[in-house]
Amino acid sequence: MKYVLVIPDGCADEPQQSLGGKTPVEAARTPGMDAEAQQGVLGLAETVPESMPSGSDVGTMSLFGYDPLKYHTGRAPLEAAAQGIELGADDWAIRCNLVTIIDGVMKSFTAEQIGDADARGLIELLQRDLCGDTRWKFHAGVSYRNLLLDRSRGTAAPYTAETLTIPPHDITDQPVEKFLPAGPGSADLRKLMDRSRELFAEAEVNQQRQQRGEPPATQIWLWGQGSRPALVPFQERFGLSGAVITAVDLLRGLGRLLGWEIITVPGATGYLDTDYAAKGAYAIDAVSQHDFVVVHVEASDEASHEGNTAAKIEALEQIDEHIVRPVHEALKQQPDGYRLLISPDHPTFLRTRTHSHGAVPFAMCGTGLAADSARTYGETEASGTSLRIRGHEMLPLLFDQQK
Repeated sequence: MKYVLVIPDGCADEPQQSLGGKTPVEAARTPGMDAEAQQGVLGLAETVPESMPSGSDVGTMSLFGYDPLKYHTGRAPLEAAAQGIELGADDWAIRCNLVTIIDGVMKSFTAEQIGDADARGLIELLQRDLCGDTRWKFHAGVSYRNLLLDRSRGTAAPYTAETLTIPPHDITDQPVEKFLPAGPGSADLRKLMDRSRELFAEAEVNQQRQQRGEPPATQIWLWGQGSRPALVPFQERFGLSGAVITAVDLLRGLGRLLGWEIITVPGATGYLDTDYAAKGAYAIDAVSQHDFVVVHVEASDEASHEGNTAAKIEALEQIDEHIVRPVHEALKQQPDGYRLLISPDHPTFLRTRTHSHGAVPFAMCGTGLAADSARTYGETEASGTSLRIRGHEMLPLLFDQQK
């Protein structure tokens, strides 16, 4: 049996007045997703517990069959794993965004999708400023997504469960003062953020960006801190091999910790301009080599963060045309049967431009699954079904391994 999970990140949303009361996925032309709902079962899943912040770190951990209340330690440790960074027992990883803050307001949590070269230049500037310091280590990632390590060197890190940091994508166009790090260890984080503002003001990278008519990255924003997680390998937990296709370090890291193959797709950007068709083609190839394949697409989430309804609909239609439909057709040729699952990791509302709590619609079809009465894939139809589960129960249901 072959299994595929397609994750349209942040797909779930509210009904939009501009769309005649439909949600984006309901307004989008998605015959592939609709066919999946018609041929299988449709339900609602709570991927993010109410007691935890909503984000892809929590949501995808749920989708991969791991209860985040038991296994989640923070977002940044997962991204550290993606870069092959080993964390010691007392080390902490912290997400480090390059952002643009003007007059105290978060204007862009991505520094307008800053390029890798510019981002690396600024991260290297920060590290040079810490020359000789054995505690802190900056690591360049992809675009605005970077990391800071707090190496314990035999001493306990100052952070606790009471250390509060806020994702910058949750405060777009808002004054940042009340969202700065708070609680144990926060003074150290705020000091580094303040220092970055001083360094970036004179940075050659930013001067060149402004000459090109691009906004500067005005500082770093630190959040998502966590220590090393202890995850049971996927093969040990479910008895299946796995692979993940994504352009996002978070999912690469989680996949690496689970023992999956990390498949890099040329043209996959983690943004609206990603190569959807290439992701679909690589997914079909991966099915021949693995029991379980995850295809993650960030574009729908990015569109929500930008409050761009048309872009979200376009992303969902591209996911349907170039990933869901061809992958489903390929799976139907599998001699030993298949199952296909589509589910967002969490809602991301266009209205608020942030991640949200709440149930997400999922559709599951394939060998041995009798069709229910669903006709389309979407929030409204799913809310009328009786199938309601917690997110980490989804894969056991897909694999027929419920206890």
